[in-house]
Amino acid sequence: MSKKIIEVKYLARVEGEGGLRISIENKKIKDLELRIFEPPRFFEAFLQGRSFNEAPDITSRICGICPVAYQTSAASAIEDACQFSISESTRTLRRLLYLGEWIESHSLHMYMLHAPDFLGYESGIHMAKDYPKEVKQGLELKKIGNELMSLVGGREIHPINMKVGGFYRFPRKRELENFLPRLEKAQELAEKTVKLVSTFPFPDFTRDYEYVSLRSPHNEYPVEGGRVVSNRGLDIDVSDYEKHFEEIHVPHSTALHSVHKGFGSYHVGPLARLALNFDRLTPKARELAEKVGWNPKNQNPFRSIVARAIEVLYACEEGIRLAGAYVEPSSEMKARVVQARPATGMGISEAPRGILYHRYRLNADGTIAEAKITPPTSQNQSCIETDLRELVSARMSWGKDKITRLCEQAIRNYDPCISCSTHFLKVTWEEKQ
Repeated sequence: MSKKIIEVKYLARVEGEGGLRISIENKKIKDLELRIFEPPRFFEAFLQGRSFNEAPDITSRICGICPVAYQTSAASAIEDACQFSISESTRTLRRLLYLGEWIESHSLHMYMLHAPDFLGYESGIHMAKDYPKEVKQGLELKKIGNELMSLVGGREIHPINMKVGGFYRFPRKRELENFLPRLEKAQELAEKTVKLVSTFPFPDFTRDYEYVSLRSPHNEYPVEGGRVVSNRGLDIDVSDYEKHFEEIHVPHSTALHSVHKGFGSYHVGPLARLALNFDRLTPKARELAEKVGWNPKNQNPFRSIVARAIEVLYACEEGIRLAGAYVEPSSEMKARVVQARPATGMGISEAPRGILYHRYRLNADGTIAEAKITPPTSQNQSCIETDLRELVSARMSWGKDKITRLCEQAIRNYDPCISCSTHFLKVTWEEKQ
């Protein structure tokens, strides 16, 4: 009997602490575990007994890369519970702030975390020696995304300006107009990025995914709300989310796995959004996507880096439109207050990595009685494990270094947000004949 253990103790170039262990016997996979071993952080418990007004600020601390996603889903869920309709100016600013997060998060992932896999480098730092211009343009893109978050959100890490019902301070129209040249520069860099990453060598691998994303009622590409849809006929309101999706515990991970009831794993994120909303892209984004040969029905997860680049271009183009059309709200609209009521509300939005669901049950005094948060990485974990199982099964003859690199690259296709730290990689390999 032959036995082989492939173990990646600490995944590199992902946000957080995770590892991979694959046990192979007689050229068949016996066990495959994507291990997330960060201690549970108990944010849902922290929220109990706190005022609903605190939820956006508390939940934003879950992630330093995508805090706006947590703020938006939290605020939307509480506004839903309180039957409060936000103003059009608030909706515009939330969408604009969110787009800044898409730009900075996608750019960081593409240039510093994922591109090295395709170009054969240990890290973005090593890659910069041979591709200095490309790395600089990636960092400039990220910087512009951060600047937009600071302008609308008050600061780039854990923004402080969003609140339940609106914003503490609404920017003046001229502030957004003055930022337009930076967004135009970002759009130029985003176009270069799409052209660059579309030329990368992509491993030959496809799977029949169930793609799940939002579908906006405003004839827009989905960002901060909408119905939950899939390429297999799902079309539900956010209030029915838990009737169709559930989180389950697996012994090898401190993070729950989310599954579609009766169907199993599903895929959220850029590939899913493009597959289900390609018709909603802005003109330049759609035109360039078609020019570089993007297939909206793509089922190759390694091409997710192209999907992210297309979304960055979309975010820049949409950001220019929103900043130019922004209308400052009246004093009366700014002064509106959300009144607490005993009720349950749900909110959902498209974080850079996929849909982010929040549910809150409120007491009459506005304190939170119960909270539930389902992040994108929980929803993609089962999908990642299936990808790895199929990839390795078809490549049993490969050497340890080559197959380990491919497995890491496959995990990074999803840009898993385990937390906000990065560790160096240590690989342990055992083989018995």
